[in-house]
Amino acid sequence: MSMAAGEGAGFKAAIVFVVAALSASAAFSVHFWRRKSRDLESKVKELEKSLQSSFEKCAAERQGRIRAQQALRKSLVQPKFDNLEVTSYPMTPIGIIHSCFSTRNGTPRQPLLVPLARACLVFDLSRVPPAALEGLEQYSHCWIVCVFHLNTDLEKLWKDPTKSKFKAKVRVPRLKGERMGVFATRSPHRPCPIGLTVAKVEAIQGHMLLLSGVDLVDGTPVLDVKPYLPYCDSIQGATIPEWLTADNLLVVASVSFSENFTSTLADCWEITGKKSLYASADEFQSLIKQVLSWDIRSVSQRNRPHNSLIRTENGKGFEKTLDSEDDRDEEPHSNTAELSLLSSGKIIYHLIVEGLEVSYKIDSNGNVMVEKVSPSSAIPNNNQKRSNYLSWKDKLR
Repeated sequence: MSMAAGEGAGFKAAIVFVVAALSASAAFSVHFWRRKSRDLESKVKELEKSLQSSFEKCAAERQGRIRAQQALRKSLVQPKFDNLEVTSYPMTPIGIIHSCFSTRNGTPRQPLLVPLARACLVFDLSRVPPAALEGLEQYSHCWIVCVFHLNTDLEKLWKDPTKSKFKAKVRVPRLKGERMGVFATRSPHRPCPIGLTVAKVEAIQGHMLLLSGVDLVDGTPVLDVKPYLPYCDSIQGATIPEWLTADNLLVVASVSFSENFTSTLADCWEITGKKSLYASADEFQSLIKQVLSWDIRSVSQRNRPHNSLIRTENGKGFEKTLDSEDDRDEEPHSNTAELSLLSSGKIIYHLIVEGLEVSYKIDSNGNVMVEKVSPSSAIPNNNQKRSNYLSWKDKLR
């Protein structure tokens, strides 16, 4: 009996030892994986913090460049006449364009490509009396001489020519980003940032001129207006390079609208329709279709679409720094289209027109799907611009 009792006690002790060993092993494993998990969480947080810091740094750098450019543009329209050289000329804008295109993104590359693209040229009454416009309504079209005021190279104009590093060649969309001499293109990156475009004359009222088919971004300063004369402005037998005939490179395959776009547009139109130059939501939708019938993305976006702007979950966007020289192209007023990268890897592009933000996708075959539209908070409402538009709406119906 005593031996059996001793064996039983030893067996129980062995069991207790095994259980204790297993418990210790389990406790060690739990501790190990908890520590591993904490280490991973710490590394993830460090990476997130580093990424956020990089985004904020890029945004701060961009804001700094924007402020510097704005200061230079202000200097451009307020010249110091006592410092003018003999070879300088006192040219001041005579009016400002109020366009349906709130930003360079989406503004047509050339005039008359989007017939529904409208703008109101408001003349400075201190320089241009209404009588100066008499007779212009008898012409169907007119030339607009303007300033590329959103040109990112404006600051180079104040530097010594030997230090400006102004590039002689720019990238061309129809050449898939290959370079061409600046004077063989209509790029805004020019030694003198002066633009020339043609537009359809819709109506004249007092000191305002309503135009359509424009390729002008909102706020464009205008230097002069001249009537279009077909007998001398349209040259019979004029020739152009072969690469300019390749329009199919910039034309999309199709443009369609989702049901979500139709419903969201109806909601937006209840608020913005009264302030718009367009008489109805259907007419505004036709404008969007005309704009997106051309691939408005920049050369860099078509080549590397993920490198421009990633929109974070809170809706904040940070534009990654691109080589400004590499991103130059023929687009007179278009800039790199804003985009957001979804978790699925699909890219949603954003276009702001008439103060409304339009979201759309484009597949590898050039088919555009317009997803939705919403009021844009990026562009402040210009009440003066909208009040000017209201007087035109009845004329266009």
